[in-house]
This record gives sequence, C-alpha cells and structure tokens, in this order.
Amino acid sequence: MNIRHNVIPRFHGSDTLTHKTVLFWGVVSLYLSLANGCASVRVTDPARTATEQFLLSEAARAAVEPLSFQSLRGRKVFVDSTYFAPAEKEFVLAELRAKLLTSGVQLVSDPNQAVIVMEVRSGGVGIDRYENLLGIPAIAAGPAGPVGSSASSATVLTPEIAISKAIKQFSFASVSYVAYRVDSGEVVTSVGPSIGRAYRDDYWFLGMGPRTLGTIPPVDHQPLD
Repeated sequence: MNIRHNVIPRFHGSDTLTHKTVLFWGVVSLYLSLANGCASVRVTDPARTATEQFLLSEAARAAVEPLSFQSLRGRKVFVDSTYFAPAEKEFVLAELRAKLLTSGVQLVSDPNQAVIVMEVRSGGVGIDRYENLLGIPAIAAGPAGPVGSSASSATVLTPEIAISKAIKQFSFASVSYVAYRVDSGEVVTSVGPSIGRAYRDDYWFLGMGPRTLGTIPPVDHQPLD
C-alpha cells in the first residue's frame, strides 16, 4: 500500500525577500520613533548678560532706597529725566518711580497736570571691572606678514596657565533730584547725591572654580564694605 504525502514546496527566494522586507520596515519604524523623540532647545545670547543687568539694577536700588519723599506725599508730581545723562538710566528711573509710588506720591505723565516737577540727575551709572592673574596669561602669536601687506595671518592663542585668578566687578549708581512748584518755581526739596553700590567677585585656584561672592544672584551673599 502506497501512502502519498502532500508536500508544500518552499521557495527560498520568497523567504529571503520577506525577511528583507521585515528588516526594512523595522529599521524605518525605529528611525521614526527616534525622530519623534528628538527635541531641540533654542539658545540665545542677549546683548546684556544677567550679571551686568543685576549689577546695575542692584546699584540703582541701593541708591534710591535711602531717599525720602515725605514732602511730596499726596501731590501730583511729574518726573523730568531730561538731565539724566547715563545710558543705563532706565534702571535708576524705574526704581525711583517705584519708590515714589509706594511713598504715596501721585505721578502724572503730563507736566501740565503736575503741581510739582522733579528734575532727576545722576553723576554716573556703570560697572568697573578688575582682573588679577597669578600665572601665564593667554598670548596670541602668529607669523608676521610682509611690511605693508594687508593679508591677514592665522594666529594661535596659547592657553592660559593660572595658579590663581580673580575677576571683580563693581557697579555704581548715583541719583539726585530737585523738586519745585510749577506755578511759582519755588524749590520744595532737593536731595542727593545718593550713591548705591553692588559687586561680584569670581575666584579660581589651581584651575578649580569659580567661587563667586557678591550682592547679586546667583552668588554667596556677602556684606559690601
């Protein structure tokens, strides 16, 4: 008795094609999953650093803080900044206006509506920077071109070798004002100059650092002498 077995033929070429198709779509799926998981962060560099802004605003706050506006309380006052020369005047003027408002002074934007005009002036608003390095500073070196040649030569900047290094920044803000009556020009009060200060010190030692001290964030706060 002959028994016949039904044998299904296997096509190895089709199996290979199927494996390649599965592998291809697996790679595509992995790529799409990774692409969907990617994210980009936009990084910007503003014209002014946070340190600069904090130094100036803290010095402005310190200059305005001791001022008293008791004689102007309840009166309509127009703040005239025509004679306030520093380019960074917005820091001082903003602090001054806030102090006036919290002291009960009524600020007006039109001098014709004011009873008193306050002329604000300043001796200066700015930052002084000092650097101290114990070691070998970075030096730019490069081949010297022919005399009279305008072609630029590539320069090499040697690394800085510092045993200790310190960068100190001191900010100052000065504010004064005179207030007078609009109708008669009589002086009501005159104050200043009031000077505010702030600082930040950064220290490095044997390549470690910086350790930061000062009166602005983010630093270890220390009293200003």
